[in-house]
Order: sequence, then C-alpha cells, then structure tokens
Amino acid sequence: MSAAATSKITPQQVAEHGFKGDEYARLLEILGREPSFLELGIFSVMWSEHCSYKSSRFWLKQLPTSGPKVIQGPGENAGVIDIGDGDAIIFKMESHNHPSYIEPYQGAATGVGGIMRDVFTMGARPIANLNALRFGDPAHEKTRRLVAGVVAGIGGYGNSVGVPTVGGETNFDAGYNGNILVNAMCVGLAKQDKIFYSAAKGVGLPVIYVGSKTGRDGIHGATMASAEFDDKTDEKRPTVQVGDPFTEKLLIEACLELMSTDMIIAIQDMGAAGLTSSTSEMADKGGVGIELDLDDVPQREAGMTAYEMMLSESQERMLVILKPGREPDAQAIFRKWGLDFAVIGRTTDTGRMIVKHKGVIEADLPVDKLANSAPLYERPYVLTSAPKNILPEWVPPPEHGQLAFLKTMMASPNLASRRWIWEQYDTMVMGHTLQRPGGDAAVVRIPGTQKAVAISCDVTPRYVQADPRMGTLQAVVETWRNITAVGGEGIAITDNMNFGNPERPHIMGQFVGSVQGMKEACEALKYPVVSGNVSLYNETNGVGIPPTPAIGGVGLIPDWSKTAKIALQREGDLLVVIGRENGHLGQSLYQQARTSKLEGAPPPVDLAEEIKAGNLVRALIREGKTTCVHDCSDGGLLVAIAEMALAGDLGVALHPYEGRIPAHAAWFGEDQGRYVVAVTPALAEEVAERAKLLGLPSRIVGRAGGDSLTLKGETALSLADLRAAHEGWLPGYMAGR
Repeated sequence: MSAAATSKITPQQVAEHGFKGDEYARLLEILGREPSFLELGIFSVMWSEHCSYKSSRFWLKQLPTSGPKVIQGPGENAGVIDIGDGDAIIFKMESHNHPSYIEPYQGAATGVGGIMRDVFTMGARPIANLNALRFGDPAHEKTRRLVAGVVAGIGGYGNSVGVPTVGGETNFDAGYNGNILVNAMCVGLAKQDKIFYSAAKGVGLPVIYVGSKTGRDGIHGATMASAEFDDKTDEKRPTVQVGDPFTEKLLIEACLELMSTDMIIAIQDMGAAGLTSSTSEMADKGGVGIELDLDDVPQREAGMTAYEMMLSESQERMLVILKPGREPDAQAIFRKWGLDFAVIGRTTDTGRMIVKHKGVIEADLPVDKLANSAPLYERPYVLTSAPKNILPEWVPPPEHGQLAFLKTMMASPNLASRRWIWEQYDTMVMGHTLQRPGGDAAVVRIPGTQKAVAISCDVTPRYVQADPRMGTLQAVVETWRNITAVGGEGIAITDNMNFGNPERPHIMGQFVGSVQGMKEACEALKYPVVSGNVSLYNETNGVGIPPTPAIGGVGLIPDWSKTAKIALQREGDLLVVIGRENGHLGQSLYQQARTSKLEGAPPPVDLAEEIKAGNLVRALIREGKTTCVHDCSDGGLLVAIAEMALAGDLGVALHPYEGRIPAHAAWFGEDQGRYVVAVTPALAEEVAERAKLLGLPSRIVGRAGGDSLTLKGETALSLADLRAAHEGWLPGYMAGR
C-alpha cells in the first residue's frame, strides 16, 4: 500500500515546508498527483536554498573551476587538488550560521563535524581546520554569550577529534547583531589513487548505513537554514543538530580503514537533509534507483516516523555503497570501532527512490527529478554603484601623533589580538603544524616529505558592502597574498558566500557583483574555485547582514624549511615595504577609528601588480634572502609593522615618511598589493633594485632593534605597553570588564 494514495496536503502544510510562488504547483506537475506527507518533506529540503542553490546556480556556473592541478572541482563533497608525488589535498568551507545563532555551542560544533565528514568521505585524513567568525557589536546584549558558545563549540569538537585548528579570522560588526556567521573549513590529505566519490554505479548493490543512530535532532535543518529569522527564532532550537566528537573520531578511523580495502563503490556523508539528500544524490549520480527500508535504520529514539528518519540531520552518519557480498567484512570493521552498521536498502534499475516503513510505501519518487528539478531562478538584481574615492587629505590626521593612535587602534575590537580565542583550540595536535594562528597563513607539513600546505581564509565585509565586485576580488587576492607571504604558491580556493535575502534586488545585486569579482581575481591569479557553499537569507526582521563572501585558499610550499613568518628575528634588519603607496583611507579602519564613519570606495586592487609583487616576495623567501614577511592589510603599514614587532618581541626605529601623501595616510592607508620584508642591510639594495626592475615602488621604512616603536618627533611606544593594549581587550571583554 502507498501512503501517497491516502494523503491530503493542506495549504498550511505547503507554506510550513517553505514552498513559495508556483513551486508547489511545479511539484504537482512533476508527480502527476498529490505528494504524501513524507514526499512533501523530501522535496521541501531538496528544493531548499541550502540544498538546491536555486537562487545562485546560474551565477556560480560562471566561476573558473578547472586547472592543471585540479583533480575534482565543484559537484562532489569537497574539492581536490594535486600537490605532487601522488598526494592530494581535499578541502571545503561550509556555513553553520543559523544553527550557531540559535544554539552557539552545538551549532558551531556540528559545523566543524560536518565539514570534516565532507573531507574524509572522499578518502582524506583531516589535517587542519580553520574558521571564519562574524559577531555583532561587542556592546550588543547577545554578543558575549555567542562568542563564548561558538568558540567553545569549535574547540570542544575539533580538540576532541584530534584535528588541529590552525587559523581563521574573527570580526565584530553591528551588522551581525541578529545573524552571526560561523564558516568552518577543513583540509585533508589523501593519496590520488585512493579518492572516493559519491556515484552509486550498479544495480543490486547494498546500501549501508554506518555511524551514529538516527534521532529527532536537526529535522528541517536545511529548510531552517534557508529562511530568515524573526522574533520567534528561539523556537527553532529543535532544528539544531547535536554532535559527538568522540563518535566522529571513531567514524574517521573506521572509514579510512574501510577505504584501505577494495570494498567501496561509493560513499557519502549524511549532511544537510540527512538520508534524503545522501540517497537521492548518490542514486542520481550513479544513474540508478534506490529502495530503502527504514525499519532497518538504527534509531536513537522510540516510535520514529518515516518523515523524521528521512529528514533527521543527526550527526556522525555516513552512507556507503558496497560491492555485493562484502557486507560481513565491512561490518567487522565498524563493529570493531563500536559503530552501528546496517543494510538499509539496495540500488535498483527503476530510477526511483522508494521508501518503505512498517510495510507501507511512504515515498515513491523519480530520482532524477528529486535531484535535479529544483527551480532555477534568475532573480532580478540591482548592482551596487561603485562609490567615489576618498582623497587621503579629506580624512584628518591623528590628534596626538601616529604612534599614540596606533596604540588606540591596536586595542580596538577590530584589531585586538584574537589569542584568547585560538588558545582554546589545539593548534599542534598531530604534530605537523609549522605556523599557528597569528600569522599571515597557517602552514602544515605533509608527513614524510619536505612539502607543506599554506592555508588562509579572508574577507573584509566593509569593502564588499561598499563595492561587492572589488571587495570580493580583494578577498580572493588577500588569501593568495597571505599564502605568498609564507612562501607558498596559491593553487585553488573554496568559498562561503554569506548574503541576505536574494529576493531583494539590491541583495541579489551584491551577490552578482561578488561573483564577478571572484571570477576576475581567480582567472588572473590562475586560482580556481574547487568547492564552496552559499548561505542566503541571513536576515532578521528584514535586516540583512553585510555581504560576506569568505574565501579559503590553499597553496603549496615545496620545501617547508624555506618559509617566512611575521616575527622580526634580527637586530639591525631593515624593513622594506614593496608595493605602491597611495594612502587609500576610504573604508579603512583608520577612517572608522578617527571619524566614526566608513565612507568612499574600498582600496582598488591592481591584479598585474599583485602578481609581480607576490612573485618577487615568494622568490626572496625561497632563495633564503628573507625569513620575515608580512602583508599589509587591515590598518595599513604601521599596523603591519607593529604586528611584526610584537610577534618577534623586537622594536623598530621607524623612518619618517617624506613622500607626496599625508604622513597618516602613508602609515594607515590600506593600499593593496604590499608586503613588508625584513632583510639584512646588505640585501636591502638588491630588494629595491629587483622591485624597480618589475616597476614596483619600494622604500625602507625602519630598522629592527630595541624594545619600542620610535618615530622622530613622537613619544616612543614600548612593546610592553603596546602588547598590553593589543592583548588586553578581548580577555577583558569576555570577563565582563
């Protein structure tokens, strides 16, 4: 008997499942009948923005996704790149924004767990986690609690699994008061001949459920993640998943042991939409049908319905398609690791997904329509008009000198040390982390080789809000620049596109402009997009977040003994800034701190000059001519020098600026494409000459030595005072001081 034959769906149920406009009529046309309640739920999650990308697919297709080192681009669980010698890096970034706002600890923790499963399901051992976090105004009543919960969730999960959290970024802005962002990134290492995919190719194959039992947590999580918030947000707590990092660790080891055999035909994480998405996507990619008997699904709670089991997003679960007859061998592996193992179905030649429960067919759906029939919207959009440039002389100089204002800026929420956060993470577990948080990029070595990967995630939302195209272009280049600054060569990126409601033309215009900027930067840098995630409807009561396209970049360092750090290392070294200085103060942290405004255009990026400066700096590092490099970004040149001094506990005698722009614009302007390189006096002239041959300006900005920052005509700023200001704000804030 089919449940579909006896169901009657009400308009209220249709609305509650998130169907808009003519979407339900479209579903009726596809099925040729009314759906059962389960079928309604299945299509609602598969057609949700979170799963179907119905507002973004049209634009995402324009991004460059291939290259000589790309093994797998978008379309699988994660992207895969070639790092030579038969090794591959598998990586992706994904959002867990809505769950983290509702329940910060579990929302963030399960975000970490979910992104790791995306990576190890393809055969990789996770070797590094990163995160990009955006919180509201520190003065907002919820911010401190959200920071505490999210950081504890990331640390609690990652530390327990035993994967180091090696980098990331954390920002505060009132634009996130009602909708924080938690973007998690994972990087894994695999052998190129042991990469696993999700296509269930073949008929009569056993469908295997492994991992934790299914519960009622996370039901309609994908639908919730595709909707705006309102004053009843707290009522959505049941849609937040609950994680168990210790089970995840067991699941990683069991899956990797299974992957060392020849038993697997396909494997897939049960992520958003749980059993529904994993079964339908595997069947569709394999060109087969699939039959499930939910009576055999391991269940954590009594009396679960077919609807609850198919839509549950309980964590630490995987779906595996095995070669026939290998079930006992595979079961032995999972039993050894103390995990559930159950045969819950078979692949068929019918092209349909049939779901049975207690002898009743609860769903009978065409696989191809389920996986591929979601609406594709080309939504109306209005591009953001590029603002006018702010001339540096329009922004007043500091009242009490550059160094005094530097101290004020370094103690602000925008630039204060994030040590309080990353010290709660295990950054060194596994023993391969060469550069921890606090530098330009994390560096993790590849065991048994001289190779290392450099990893960075970046975006400057204030730039993107002012000019989505240029702001996103800058975010891509910033990851490339950070990877370059440690001696790496950027290979590919993952992205996490966080925006408001795409049904609003100006929000859709932000997204379109952002994609255009990403495309432009990736093509110029030969830095393709291999994976990513789109998170829309990040709004509360109609107020959207600042557009936040977070970019995660991965690069290769051929010899990890030839890298650079931001820490000053030798008395007497000269600091040389490479790159063009125009004193750009529009959308700068200096402008915000000095005038309480953010106005004008963000700093422009010259891609040709970025490539020339980056190639020069990378060459200097690999030639052993510098081991201390820092790129200039938030806060400008003086902030970069201060960070180098604090990291190395070594002062700098600054050379007075005597150029054509106002001095404060030279010290605090956020001009792009610049690096500060510390070299011996004997090499400073060579660096300047090499820059000149490339058409790049350079100048000596200071000499390392002493225990203070000094500048002629100003009171010296001791590193002790600067450190107290820089590292004091966040612990004090979290302690309620």
